[in-house]
Amino acid sequence: MTPVDLAAVISDGVHQAIQSGRIPGEAPREIHVERPRHRSHGDYSTNVAMQLAASAGLPARAVAEVLAPLVGAADGVAKAEVAGPGFLNITLESAAIGSLARDIVLAGDTYGRTDRLGGLRLNLEFVSANPTGPVHIGGARWAVVGDVLARLLETAGADVSREYYFNDAGVQIDRFARSLFASAQGSPVPEDGYSGTYIAEIAAAVLRRRPDVLTLPESQALAAFRAVGTALMFDEIKASLAAFGTRFDVYFNEKDLHDQGDLDAAVARLREGSHVFEHEGAMWLRTTDFGDDKDRVLVKSDGSWTYFTADCAYYLNKRSRGFERVVIMLGADHAGYVGRMRAMAACFGDDPDRHLEILIGQLVNLVKDGAPVRMSKRAGTVLTLDDLVEAVGVDAARYALARASVDAMIDLDIDLLTRQSNDNPVYYVQYAHTRLCAVQRRAEEAGIGKGTPEDFAPSQLTHERETGLLGMLAEFPQVVATAATLREPHRVAHYLEALSGTYHRFYDACRVLPRAGEEPDDRTRARLWLTEASRLVLRNGLRLLGVSAPERM
Repeated sequence: MTPVDLAAVISDGVHQAIQSGRIPGEAPREIHVERPRHRSHGDYSTNVAMQLAASAGLPARAVAEVLAPLVGAADGVAKAEVAGPGFLNITLESAAIGSLARDIVLAGDTYGRTDRLGGLRLNLEFVSANPTGPVHIGGARWAVVGDVLARLLETAGADVSREYYFNDAGVQIDRFARSLFASAQGSPVPEDGYSGTYIAEIAAAVLRRRPDVLTLPESQALAAFRAVGTALMFDEIKASLAAFGTRFDVYFNEKDLHDQGDLDAAVARLREGSHVFEHEGAMWLRTTDFGDDKDRVLVKSDGSWTYFTADCAYYLNKRSRGFERVVIMLGADHAGYVGRMRAMAACFGDDPDRHLEILIGQLVNLVKDGAPVRMSKRAGTVLTLDDLVEAVGVDAARYALARASVDAMIDLDIDLLTRQSNDNPVYYVQYAHTRLCAVQRRAEEAGIGKGTPEDFAPSQLTHERETGLLGMLAEFPQVVATAATLREPHRVAHYLEALSGTYHRFYDACRVLPRAGEEPDDRTRARLWLTEASRLVLRNGLRLLGVSAPERM
């Protein structure tokens, strides 16, 4: 029985109590179930009585006393006891605890899925690096966190569209084109241009595609370098992200917003709300009405659009595509965007708390021998995603970036992440998976199988290390749902490390396969089911992180 299953049992008890009139009020929207710190307090605990107390007009302990016999009478529950000011401590029957191993194996890839966010249609925009150079190491963090968050949200029932905003309009693209043009001519890159060997490589690739480009008038040559160079750079960005295990459903071009008249449409919509005004020859949006620190320019006095106007048009475009919530991931250098973007959503008549969500991620440093690595082989002083992968590999890079909270700056230690030892978190978790696979291989070689589901005897799994491992396995769906709801992918990595440690302790205390001369029995088969369940949960968790689950190391 998982916490999700138990929450349903408790919910039934609550509804019985309300319908019978023993507890006035309404049932809470969500029932929280957690593992007590001390096993003597039962297998699970819930504060549902405290949630009900206010609306019921009763002390929480009195509510818990009504619920205890109702929950205790449910199938699979051995007893439910009132504790403290109104907690309900629940002990499961041994068969109900052990049966989880079979349930997990039968569920397979689907174990961990919930409907917590069912019905939510969400647009998740992440990375969105300008196509003027390779993805830098900060973008690599979003490439992982965004990808993992999308997987978590889908596993929790949401309908997610992964989107990359391809910024192919604006001054930075002009600077990029001029840099390529200068490199192709053998001239120094402009002072405000882009540097690095990648500029020479892209310029050479443009010349191979357009051998005549340097014979064209400068304006035409720059247009060619702009179009072809940007396409080549973006193809490279896509290839790097794909090799890193990050995929997108939509690549959205900023240029399309301009070509389709979306900026004009956005301004017209904002005018309808009486939020636009003229001042000193420029057009402004009165975002201070909704908490912004200053009003924002939409059209400059020279008639040109601002970047903020494109942001407005892009947000409106997403909402017009039917997304209830727009989630945007930005680096720490964009923290100042939060206030203006929330105010912009409000100017469109949206609720910023419901329709817009902006996540800010902190910086990433690559460290070797205790000192930051600052130089990229290809991009000059900016470390890239490819540099990171070359240094530690895809699995270690993804895991290390996913296991840290996005609001914390992190140092990725090359020496640690390439070490095959238990102090390397990704190695520790992957090793647990290979150890489980090794047990299953030895069982197969000895001709020992776990049998059919009907052969499984859950009551055999009573050792404290067995019940402890089962309790950890039961937590997985709740961990996934919480990580998705709170936008905290690092919870999954921390869970996998705790599960790995719990499994290692089980392995050391409980022999799975019989010794030489001994015959396999019901306990052997039950522990093989538990072994397979543990392997599946580790694999499912690593898959959510986009990290491989090797069978041998």
